Amino acid sequence: MSSIKIKDIPKNERPIERLILMGAEHLHSEELLAILLKTGTKNGSAKFLGSTLLKEVGDISKLNELNYERLLKIKGIGPSKAASLLAAIELSKRMQMQITTLQKQKLNNTSLVFEYYKAKLADKHQEMFYAVYLDNKKRIIQDTLLFMGSLSYSMVHPREIFRKAILLEASSIICVHNHPSGFTDPSEADKQITEKLVMIGKLFGIYVIDHIIVGKYDYYSFYENGYIQ
Repeated sequence: MSSIKIKDIPKNERPIERLILMGAEHLHSEELLAILLKTGTKNGSAKFLGSTLLKEVGDISKLNELNYERLLKIKGIGPSKAASLLAAIELSKRMQMQITTLQKQKLNNTSLVFEYYKAKLADKHQEMFYAVYLDNKKRIIQDTLLFMGSLSYSMVHPREIFRKAILLEASSIICVHNHPSGFTDPSEADKQITEKLVMIGKLFGIYVIDHIIVGKYDYYSFYENGYIQ
């Protein structure tokens, strides 16, 4: 089976032809991957390579956990194929997002931020810290990834957060980070960081109006829980 090339498969059984004839929804997962991969290897077709990829991840739903380095370790997948797959995976994520961008959105409820970041951070295995910068009408100017890794009091540098705020002429900030565990209860480090940022924000006149912890299914808002006045 592995030695069969796409050109050896009858034309009406090839992935692209089947997609055109029957529609993408009727193709098997390895056929859809074959279309993205375009070519196989000297030992097998693109369809066989797609099947190999599925075996590597174990389940189609886990494709979104792949990164560039892991893809390159799969025999037959080079930089171009890896980039095509990652682009398709990212497009799929964005299509499922209820909100595709925060820029120029007027923030009138916390759930708006949660819905955006839930889709953005759901499959991340490390903590990521974003600052969402707002103008004086609570319209979002920009959201920026500032830190990655285990969140700690020493790791989150207020100067980076507020330097960006000054450059953007922001009036207020919402901090957002995820808990890869899926649970949203704030840690002591979360509380310490929030307290420090709120205090510094008051000194600068650029107020930290919320810090939202994103979990798998829900969120924790420091503002809604009374920690930020």
